[in-house]
Parts: sequence; structure tokens; C-alpha cells
Amino acid sequence: MAMAADEIAAMICAALPDADVSITDLAGDGDHYAAHVVSEAFRGLSRVAQHKAVYAALDGRMGGVLHALQLTTAVPTSGT
Repeated sequence: MAMAADEIAAMICAALPDADVSITDLAGDGDHYAAHVVSEAFRGLSRVAQHKAVYAALDGRMGGVLHALQLTTAVPTSGT
């Protein structure tokens, strides 16, 4: 069972309300995505902690319904 890109984005935004999230389906199969997540909540966190926050937002779906997620996280820059 595949997971829709908008569902992934909604789950991340529910956990990180200020997040700017973009999702790309890498293989067209609904199982392999890339996510770019920008959130002020990441400020001061290590990259590992940022990624853990996103995975926590997905509520255990990683490795199950969601097979692969190439994740990039960042804090907002002063221009955004």
C-alpha cells in the first residue's frame, strides 16, 4: 500500500506547523519520495535531530507504508 505525497506533507505540517514542505515522488510508485522540510523548529538542532523530528511526524509509517524517504531539512534563512 502506497502513501500519497499530500498525506506525507500533511503529517509533517501537523507536527511542525510552520514547516515549508515539498515532496517529490522519485520513482512514480508512491513508495520512494524526497522531502525538503524547512522549519524554525529545527534551529539549534543537529541534522540527526531534525530528521528524527520529521520521522516522528510520520508516526511509524517509515519502513512500512512509506518505503523510502530521501530527507533534506533546513532552518529558514533571513530572506524567507
